[in-house]
Amino acid sequence: MSKSDQNLDRQIDQLKEFGCERIFLEKVSGMKKERPELNRMFETLRSGDTVIVTELTRLSRSVRDLFEFTAQIHAIGADIKSLKESWIDTGTPQGKLLFAIFAGISQFERDLIRQRTMEGLSAARARGKNGGRPKKESAQIDLAIRMYNNKVCSISEICKATKISKTTLYRYLNK
Repeated sequence: MSKSDQNLDRQIDQLKEFGCERIFLEKVSGMKKERPELNRMFETLRSGDTVIVTELTRLSRSVRDLFEFTAQIHAIGADIKSLKESWIDTGTPQGKLLFAIFAGISQFERDLIRQRTMEGLSAARARGKNGGRPKKESAQIDLAIRMYNNKVCSISEICKATKISKTTLYRYLNK
């Protein structure tokens, strides 16, 4: 499972090479609650199956969710195996122990990365640098809104003439 701007080919190749019979492809962030392919996987999962993931981060972005998914998988009578984290084999007591230890370490690493990122952003702001996209000129926005209100031009024409994206235009129109 992967974000929409990522290519799934590498993951698909790894799963096919491993011999997976069915592959669930999802281009939705692991942080989102609505994950239709994950739900479909759980609906088709049967006792004795093994869920193969290329890496644990493809299944879940937090330790809590990872433990929840693993508990659901085990409740069905299935196991989970990661190709990247080859130590995980929840079919054995040792694998379950290692899973708990390394999942905690993985979350710790993510938290450290997030902390460093936030510290870096704070340091940049302290030096007067603000992240994000540059603001559009108010003259561009005003022109786009006037063009929209005149109902002469299409949205595409307005966006092209003012160099404003549709999303930005609609955001200002909804204000």
